[in-house]
Amino acid sequence: MHDAEAPPAPAGHLPGGTGSLRVAIVGAESTGKSALARELAGALAREFGLRAGIVDEWLRDWCELHGRTPRAEEQMDLAREHARRIDAAAALPDIDVLLCDTTPLMVAVYSDLLFNDRALEPLARDCHRTMDATLLTSLDLPWVADGHMRDGPHVRAPVDARVRARLADWGVAWSLVSGSGPVRVECALDALRPLLRRQAIQGRAPGLLSRLVGERAGPPAPRWVCERCDDPGCEHLARAGFARSPASNERK
Repeated sequence: MHDAEAPPAPAGHLPGGTGSLRVAIVGAESTGKSALARELAGALAREFGLRAGIVDEWLRDWCELHGRTPRAEEQMDLAREHARRIDAAAALPDIDVLLCDTTPLMVAVYSDLLFNDRALEPLARDCHRTMDATLLTSLDLPWVADGHMRDGPHVRAPVDARVRARLADWGVAWSLVSGSGPVRVECALDALRPLLRRQAIQGRAPGLLSRLVGERAGPPAPRWVCERCDDPGCEHLARAGFARSPASNERK
C-alpha cells in the first residue's frame, strides 16, 4: 500500500490499542529500510496471514518531487506531513500491521546533523510514541549511492548514533535488524513475534492472528530488543557505560 492517497485522519492511536499495529523502521541511509519494509510485509502475510501496509518515506518522495534536498526552514513541514500520513494510513480499515518506512525521527535527526536544529524533536517524539515496535537497521550493509538522496558513507555512523540516543532519551525500546536478504527479514520477524503473541493473548488481534501466532510462536517469551540480550533496558544500560551479559545475566 502506498500512502499518497490515504485520507487524513486525526492522531490518537495508543500502543496495543484497537487500530493497526504500528512498526517503525528507522536507521541511517543505505541500510535497507525500504527493502525491509517490502519484504517484511510479504513475510507477515505468508507466516501470519496479516495484511500489512507501508507508509513510504515522505522525505524521499519530496526530494524526487522537487529535485533537491530540503532546506532548514522546510524540515518542520516535512516532519508534520510524514506524521499525518502515518495517522491517515493507520486509520484505514483493511490493515493489520502498518510498516512505517521511517518516522519523523529521521527528519529530526538529519535536521540536527545538517542544520544544528533540534526543534523538530518534540514532534518526532510524540509521533514515535504511537509506535508499537521500532526496528533499527544495522550498518552492516554496504553503502550504495543514490544521487542527491544520500550524503555518503561517512554520515551513517553519526546518524546511527543520534537515532540510538534519541530513542534512549525518549524511553523507546528498539530491536536491531542485521544480516542480509532472508536473514535480515527473519531477524525483523524475530523482533516482532513477541508483540504479535501479546496481541493474540490479549484478544486484541483478529482471529486468524490469534490462531496462527498461538500455534506457531509457542509460549510467551521475553521481549527481544537488541543484538545483545533480551533486556528492554539494555541500550540504556549501555549508554551508562555497561551492559548485561545474556549468558550470565550480570552487568559487565
